[in-house]
Formats: sequence, structure tokens, C-alpha cells
Amino acid sequence: MKARDLGIPFEGATGKNNSITDVDGVLVGHSTIVEGEGDLIVGKGPIRTGVTAILPCGKNLNEVFAGYFAYNGNGEMTGSAWIEESGQLKGPICITNTHSVGVVRDAVIEWIFKEGLAKQRIFWSLSIVAETYDGLLNDINGFHVTKKHAFESLDSAKSGFVTEGNVGGGTGMICHQFKGGIGTSSRVIDEKHGGYSVGVLVQANYGLREHLTIAGVPVGMEMKNDCKPKFKFEIKPNQENGSIIAIIATNAPLLPIQLKRLAKRVPAGLARVGGYGGNYSGDIFLAFSTANIFEDGANKEEKIRTVTALDNKHISSLFKAVAEATEEAIINALINAETMKGINGNIVYSLPHDMLKEVMKKYNRLNNA
Repeated sequence: MKARDLGIPFEGATGKNNSITDVDGVLVGHSTIVEGEGDLIVGKGPIRTGVTAILPCGKNLNEVFAGYFAYNGNGEMTGSAWIEESGQLKGPICITNTHSVGVVRDAVIEWIFKEGLAKQRIFWSLSIVAETYDGLLNDINGFHVTKKHAFESLDSAKSGFVTEGNVGGGTGMICHQFKGGIGTSSRVIDEKHGGYSVGVLVQANYGLREHLTIAGVPVGMEMKNDCKPKFKFEIKPNQENGSIIAIIATNAPLLPIQLKRLAKRVPAGLARVGGYGGNYSGDIFLAFSTANIFEDGANKEEKIRTVTALDNKHISSLFKAVAEATEEAIINALINAETMKGINGNIVYSLPHDMLKEVMKKYNRLNNA
């Protein structure tokens, strides 16, 4: 389901799947682990976690231009230093929980090697793995994510429809004190501005209830006393403890500095929903373009590469697309996520669709109401 299916109005035209996979060549896969119930026993569970994989240009090691931006840096994205330095991305991007970054990073490198994707004689990889914290629902210190789960997310990566909500890395995540997780959306730019596609995928795990805003409606204030999470141990109610990862894909021909500028527009969409980058929030964003693909192992003797790039005076429509798609991706994560009970009987409720529609109707912001 998409938020639009409930009649929630958003700006902009989407691609066929309203997903990051509307950018040709981009693949997405998940591995989801949901096991056990009851009190937390570290190492045994309950387990509510997983891995999500994004492959920028299929199952190969071709390089693309990329740009990175940390809005608030209380988080991790491995390999980002080399993206900052070189402006290039090579290989998959994975998202998981905070304490599983290392094993997933190692698994990505092993997967590349085992799949025979590295064509050069000396192979090295600075794999991209990002995280958000799921320790309120998941036995995060039990280290239940293994190489097998990372391999599963990579092997299952495909184009087309992307499952959202309680899946992959988003399995145990919380957003605006409702159940959160994976969400995605896309935009297709008007032909007069190039007709390019932009896709955003988020792992949404941030935010306070009272700040939640949907299509301009103060939903969080209207529902501040409804469906409140229940935790066995007290959680500070007015402190934002979560994070959000956003991956942006486009087929527009952009240089690394332009892609960094694209990544910097994620906060414009985040702010529309009610995120502000709190001190304890890891808000880290990565953008890449599939327009200039450098085939792995090819033309090693070539000293000069010819690339195409959009003139900056035509880039503003892409900025707007990123803001719009980020906003909608977050709401899609909320719409698709289901109520989850995790460690110690902690329970986080889904955003109730019927109640949401009533609030939107109250503000005359529901299509076909």
C-alpha cells in the first residue's frame, strides 16, 4: 500500500512503482528476522531486525558518481569517507541495525568476492553500510544478524515493487512513536526540465509524536494520546533518540558535488514530516546517479573519462523532487508498518489508517473524501 491509496495528497508525479527502483537499474532486497517473544534474554531474543540492500546499477561492481551528507552525525555509514574523497560509489549499499554494521560490511565484501564480481586482479572494497537503532524492540546485543542475512538481502535484490514497513533493516524501527521502518517513493521530473527520475528509500526510526505532520496536517498533535507505545522500562518521553537513513537515486547526469547538493535536500522533506535532526539522531544521506556508469575492469589504460553533467541552472527541479519523495517515503513507511511487540513485551502500534483518514478529512486534506 502507498499513502496515496488512502487519499493522502502529495505534490509531484511518481514513477510506475513510486519507488527508488523507478530509476532503471536500481535493485532492492530484504532479509527479515522475527523470532521469539517475552522478556529479553541477550543472545536468544526476542529478535526483530534484518538487512536491506540497495544495488545502484545491478549485480556488478560498476562505479557511479555519488555524494554524501550527514545532517546530524550520531550514526554510521561505512565507506562514506571515500565517497567524500573520490565522489564515486562502487557496489551495494546495505542498511541494518546499529550493532550489526560490522558483520554486514564484512558480508558484502565476501558476497562480492564469492559472486565473482571483482574483475580486477587486486580486489579491495570500502563497502557502504548504514544503520539505525532497533534496541527498543530487538535483542540488539544478541548479534543475530549474520552473513547469511546480508547474503539473503543481496541475492533477493530486484527491480519493480519494493516491500515497505516492518522489513529488512526497518523491521524493529520506530518513527514518531508509531511503528516505522522502510519506505520509498519516486518522482518523475517534467519533460521541460529533462524528464529525469528521482527515487528515495528511507529507514525511518526517528521523531516525537507531537511533531508528526502529514501533507501539512498536524497528525501528531491530533493523535498525541492515541496508540502510544508501551515499554517495560521508562523511556524519556520528550527526547528524540532515533535516526533516519536516506538513499537517493537518479538517472540525471550529475557530478559528485551536485549529488552532495541533492543529499542536502533530504532535510527539506524530513522537516515537512516533523524531523529536525535532534542531538541523538543519526541523519545520514547518500545520493548517486546512474547516468555515468564506469564499467568495472574496463578501459584501465584510459587516462581521460568523458562524462555528461546537468548545468546547475537546471538542478532545482531535482532538489524539489528529493524533498517531495523523502516526505512521501517516510509516510509510506508509517502506512505500511504493522504493530509490533518486541523485547520485554514492549509494543509499538501502527499508525491507524481509519483514524488518520478522519484527521485528514477534518483538515480537508483527504482526496476523494
